[in-house]
Amino acid sequence: MNLVLVAILIIILTVSVIFVTTLSFDDTPLPTDVIDDSEVTGVVSTVSIIPTTQNLKAAFIGDQGSGNDADSVLHLIFSENADMVLHQGDFDYSDNPDLWDDKISLILGEDYPYFASIGNHDVVSWDGYQEKLSERLSRVTGADCSGDLGINSSCNYMGLFFVLSGVGTMGNNHASFIENELSQTDSIWKICSWHKNMKSMQLGKKNDSTGWDVYEQCRLGGAIIATGHEHSYTRTKSLSNIQNQIVHSDYSDQNNLVVTPGTTFVFVSGLGGASVRDQNRCLPDTYPYGCNGEWASIYSSNQDASPGALFCTFFADDNPTKASCYFKDIAGNIPDTFSITNFPNGLPEK
Repeated sequence: MNLVLVAILIIILTVSVIFVTTLSFDDTPLPTDVIDDSEVTGVVSTVSIIPTTQNLKAAFIGDQGSGNDADSVLHLIFSENADMVLHQGDFDYSDNPDLWDDKISLILGEDYPYFASIGNHDVVSWDGYQEKLSERLSRVTGADCSGDLGINSSCNYMGLFFVLSGVGTMGNNHASFIENELSQTDSIWKICSWHKNMKSMQLGKKNDSTGWDVYEQCRLGGAIIATGHEHSYTRTKSLSNIQNQIVHSDYSDQNNLVVTPGTTFVFVSGLGGASVRDQNRCLPDTYPYGCNGEWASIYSSNQDASPGALFCTFFADDNPTKASCYFKDIAGNIPDTFSITNFPNGLPEK
């Protein structure tokens, strides 16, 4: 009888341990690399999502030049405490890589994180510019880039993933490169950076130069699109189709944007210091603008613009999927302020 009783007690204890272990497992928090977005999509995604460092502030410029205005824009970037620069092509317009890089080092520092895509005014001396960018990259702690730098390359800096493309200027297979790179990153925030435009994605006199594939691959990959070339600042609303300039029907707010696979926005930040040009398309020059209603902000000579930069802070307000942005010029004017919400696993159901 004693042996039977012992056996029964062992069975009861074993069942109890299993039961308690099961309860403990059910209450265990999800691993840190699992994002519970059940409120958004109704499922739990097991895809690892990588945030940027908190309050990572990036400055976006293009079409810089080498005069006083260009220097003033760099000083503005310094005074606004930007952590990095993404330059959308056209550097000093003087084919002088040494002078250009020395100016950046003098104002921002020799190891300042400064990343750039080739512009049409950089082609003649591109080997020299690329060498300077590569040397600077080697001095930037935490920066990791691969590929043909500034032409078909991708980088990760402090959790921000960006593609530096030469589409329309130098290189080939840009759309397929972008598609491949975006498909392999786990970063929440992704940016496509290049110089030239399609006519409908700028408001000056530029013609079609890049093709729509690169724009649409970035949209499908949930990446913000940063360009230059036209010497003004312009920004769209959230677009669900870029080629046809279709604003997302559920997220059409002028200053509260969304980014997700299939929806993004486009901006031209071409007031880096070279010059300021007119608004020639989508008139009138006050909001609401013309065309398809896709434009949220325009800052050109029509609006008495001065050179400046777009600043975006990622992982804002203690939220890894939030960003806050503003354009500021060297006179202290802030003509555009907006926020971005990133839904890396899809938009909420409405």
